[in-house]
Amino acid sequence: MSQPDPATSAAPAVEDGGPQLPSYPQDPAPPQPPTPSNAGAAADNPLYTDATEPGEGGELHQLPGDGIPAMTTSQGQVLSDDQNSLKAGDRGPTLLEDHVFRDKMFHFDHERIPERVVHARGYGAHGTFTAAEDLSDLTRASLFAQAGKETPVFVRFSTVAGNLGSFDLARDVRGFATKFYTDEGNWDLVGNNIPVFFIQDALKFPDLVHSVKEEQDRGWPQAQSAHDTFWDFVGLMPESTHMLLWQMSDRAIPRSFRFMQGFGVHTFRFVNAQGRSTFVKFHWVPRQGLQSVVWNEAVKINGADPDFHRRDLWTAINNGDFPEWDLCVQTFDDDFADSFEFDVLDATKIIPEEQVPLRVIGTMRLDRVVDNVFSETEQVAFMTQNVVPGIDFTNDPLLQGRNFSYLDTQLKRLGSTNFTQLPVNAPRCPVAHFQRDGHMQMGRQAGRANYEPNSFTGAAAGPRADREAGFRTVERPESGDTRRVRAESFADHYSQAGQFWRSQSAPEQDHIRMAFVFELSKCEIPVIRERIVANLRNVDEELAAGVADGLGMELPEATTPHVQPDHDLAPSPALSMTARAPESFAGRKLGVLVTDGVDGAALDALTKAFSDGGAIVETIGLKVGGVTLAGGERRPVDHKIDGGPSVLFDAVALLGEGAGAEELAGHPATRDFVSDAFSHYKYIGYVPGAQPLLQAGGIADRLDEACLDLSTTTSEQFLAACAALRRWERDV
Repeated sequence: MSQPDPATSAAPAVEDGGPQLPSYPQDPAPPQPPTPSNAGAAADNPLYTDATEPGEGGELHQLPGDGIPAMTTSQGQVLSDDQNSLKAGDRGPTLLEDHVFRDKMFHFDHERIPERVVHARGYGAHGTFTAAEDLSDLTRASLFAQAGKETPVFVRFSTVAGNLGSFDLARDVRGFATKFYTDEGNWDLVGNNIPVFFIQDALKFPDLVHSVKEEQDRGWPQAQSAHDTFWDFVGLMPESTHMLLWQMSDRAIPRSFRFMQGFGVHTFRFVNAQGRSTFVKFHWVPRQGLQSVVWNEAVKINGADPDFHRRDLWTAINNGDFPEWDLCVQTFDDDFADSFEFDVLDATKIIPEEQVPLRVIGTMRLDRVVDNVFSETEQVAFMTQNVVPGIDFTNDPLLQGRNFSYLDTQLKRLGSTNFTQLPVNAPRCPVAHFQRDGHMQMGRQAGRANYEPNSFTGAAAGPRADREAGFRTVERPESGDTRRVRAESFADHYSQAGQFWRSQSAPEQDHIRMAFVFELSKCEIPVIRERIVANLRNVDEELAAGVADGLGMELPEATTPHVQPDHDLAPSPALSMTARAPESFAGRKLGVLVTDGVDGAALDALTKAFSDGGAIVETIGLKVGGVTLAGGERRPVDHKIDGGPSVLFDAVALLGEGAGAEELAGHPATRDFVSDAFSHYKYIGYVPGAQPLLQAGGIADRLDEACLDLSTTTSEQFLAACAALRRWERDV
């Protein structure tokens, strides 16, 4: 049966007396190119204009007109005064009859809804997914039916452990959830930026979350795993070991949402029109390349800009620098699944790309920020069970538990079974069913029949299930006794952890070791530290010894594994972030430290070269009012030195001259700006007049190949060098 065209389809016409089928709210408008923010436009307006007048107490009353509408209550009554409550006399009590005050405060008192238990802090954006080829041989899902087919999407990135008010650069897993508004209904790919997870069975999810959240007898730490209860739990759950290696890696502190991978984590199924099933694992690969920060940098970013990731995504999209990801799949059959060294239903395992290469099946571009964070980013409801015909589940016990749990989560947060009628959750295709009533029902649902089978005909009959076009669960034989048991094929907890470790570059291994040391140093109970190190001996002896040395403890005896780890698994180069490093500095940010007396032509040349190369250039000075260039021109800057530390930038340039450089060098924040850029392995450009700045940062006699003299290096050459992002060989 042919599918309706979502662009022209609507609910069927209704005969008099027949039921009006549900018609969910559609997206208010297709994505439009962003426009520059006008948030600062009011700064130049005088306090009192023709559209304002002072009240008797000097309070400001702003008036409608000239395109500004009249303010109303929630019931549509126009207000005469939004500055004063109704009183008996000028200084008398507020009157109970003040329905305007009651209306306003009633809504304010109920503005907050329960935040997500996990993934509370998130940020979203709209975009489009474009299919790369016809995948009908693998799946009947219509979004993959032809090359070039476009599907609207909404993506929400998030941290996991922290609350809504926590900071962005926590060491944490990042959620990467995508809602595809397909012409066959919504498909939610609810994943993370790490391809494995801590647990194998969803029954342990409440325990995992309880352990990593703030400890219940003290209410802290916030958004951190560096405390006793978390490491106590995972130390007793050896299945977590593989995930711990990923969490201690640089992937847990990404530089930007734009520079991280995404994974569906679980094994799913593609099902084609003939009912043939193929196992599939989903990967998002950023076209911008992978990039993370170092831990010291993350700590300082959290202090300088706790909203760093959110601001970065918002700025990039509003600047027209639209991030893109390729959607890739690993597909394999039952024969491979049966012969693979590990169980493909185990969410703590991966399938190395060298064994099953990635296949690009489409590209996603994010090109529109949200209009309202609450309405869209907070109210969006992702659920793993939201699939479309052609995509189905496997018996992964963690996936099965997620499928069961998410509906309760959405009902608790959003307060009604009708949360699918919220615009951000509403399908962009015809919706027809006999689900009725409930809190905040927004459909008219007219007519007599609200059930089926019924005896009505035509539109009055309502919808019917469609055996041909409808979702059909893949047919598969299932058997076995009902038991609470873990499959023996899930029992190897250390082999892939060791493979991940051996696949990392030397700097990446150093960062993993230091992360373990930092986190375990925060544990107050020695036996918890000892147990983790004992587990790590099953991963790699050098790693365990390095962590023990960093903790100042004796190397404990190795934990006895249930299955002896295979230390001969070949390294997988694709597991190292270096395999997907960026090819240029595009999408990154250069911070230029400037002083009075700087050469305006040199600053302009640097700005032009980096801007032409797709980068953002921001200037930092002693005062936000700006600097006076060598020719006398006054040039504003983007940041005062205290508020623009080098941790906010991917590379820096030091443009200083004469007395201006000497004055700026005397500021404590300048010392930190320069020394941090150096100790964080960044590329540094400088002019000869910036020597006082280099000396203030303590690096004047430590310059290396990543510190370039801009008097002998062109701006274009400096830009090309900065594409490397870090000079890991630097001795810091």
